Amino acid sequence: MKKKAAKEATEDEMQEILKGFSSGKGATIPLLQKVQERDGYISAEAVREVADFLELPESEVYGIATFYSEFKLIKPGRHHVKICMGTSCYLGGGKELLDHLSRELGILPGRTTEDGEFSLETVACLGCCSKSPVMSVDGRIFGGVSLSSADRILAHLD
Repeated sequence: MKKKAAKEATEDEMQEILKGFSSGKGATIPLLQKVQERDGYISAEAVREVADFLELPESEVYGIATFYSEFKLIKPGRHHVKICMGTSCYLGGGKELLDHLSRELGILPGRTTEDGEFSLETVACLGCCSKSPVMSVDGRIFGGVSLSSADRILAHLD
């Protein structure tokens, strides 16, 4: 596998990931988890390599990767923004917050900006219902987020 970014696995690193597994369909999920742990997502090239290693059709490996919502097939941005869409957050302005950030960043949820700076996604709950709407940026939780405070949070990232 060619190195596309500093964090993405090289061919040798991919072989190291594969080394601990036996072929067969049962290893698909653990292998995909290892790849995502290493790269932050599962590239099309990684799907091909896992399929080749497991002697499975690429479509089957891709089907498994797309079935489980925890697997990411798009490279995440340097800053990862999550908007809570739980009932409290949704009713408290989460949808408006999501729409606003989607417009401001120029991407739909589940995507990454062209410059690779931001990825945007929705989550079912961030566990802060009393502080709705809630967003997470690079793992840091922000509650009671207004559209203007969301803009300020993103503007002050390094």
